[in-house]
Amino acid sequence: MLTAQFLASEFDSAKPYADHVTMGNEQQHAGWARIHEQATLTDDCKAMLSGFTRQMKVLVSSGVWCGDCAQQVPFLDVISRAAPTGLVDARYADRDQHAELAEHLKICGGLRVPVAVFMAEDFEFVSLFGDRTLTRYRAMAERSLGAACMVPGAPLPDDEVNGTLKDWVNEVERVHILLRLSARLRQKHGD
Repeated sequence: MLTAQFLASEFDSAKPYADHVTMGNEQQHAGWARIHEQATLTDDCKAMLSGFTRQMKVLVSSGVWCGDCAQQVPFLDVISRAAPTGLVDARYADRDQHAELAEHLKICGGLRVPVAVFMAEDFEFVSLFGDRTLTRYRAMAERSLGAACMVPGAPLPDDEVNGTLKDWVNEVERVHILLRLSARLRQKHGD
């Protein structure tokens, strides 16, 4: 069960983005870096993110070896850097090292990555997002790929990168609005 206590413990033992991506080999690092560099937020997205006022915690079950992770997880780092400092507080848990967390995050009965758990500032569960965004699934269906996980670092068309980045931005925005409208948090913060 995804209790606040369990999520806080997992969050505390997870790594910041820069530490998480160093777990792999040079080829994997290069793949993650290429996607990170390719991710460019629009001015509208930057403006929206800069207006955040409520803190959210994000715990991502990921694997540096995973193609889907390499092609999506860097977006969350780009998003968290665009928000005011600390308001999108993300940590990254290696799926295999955090097996109990991974068991709680199964999708369609399988251990999938990346899976992001969005939480309030006090680690109360808000949302689960993963393993692929709608844009990623559409692109996979269009290409008729049979593999479940592309090779990290495989080039992606700009429209797929931009669409997938926007999917992640939309989920972060949705969670922020949910947190801003939460009666419990509004009472706590007097807003």
